[in-house]
Amino acid sequence: MTYVVGDSCIRCKLTDCVEVCPVDCFHEGPNFLVIDPEECIDCSLCEPECPVNAIFAEEDLPDDQQEFMALNLELSQKWPVITEMKTPPDDADDWKEITGKLVHLQR
Repeated sequence: MTYVVGDSCIRCKLTDCVEVCPVDCFHEGPNFLVIDPEECIDCSLCEPECPVNAIFAEEDLPDDQQEFMALNLELSQKWPVITEMKTPPDDADDWKEITGKLVHLQR
């Protein structure tokens, strides 16, 4: 089992989860974070830290978010590791309640 970052993170990219990860499995893209499933140790520390509830245990990933499993794997191989909390994008609050944001993902 691994944890997966889903749709809610896109354009919010809040990094509270990064601070608690003991193995540095988060990777940062232009407007999204992903978890490397090969590095994730399933500790579950990140899930409650996410202010927008974008992190799911693999078995709890909603049906409409299943594609994010492959997306986390793919992008974690391309994007750099992030190990410290960063200031969120200026418009992050505007995107917190919006769903269906995959079309806004920047690679």
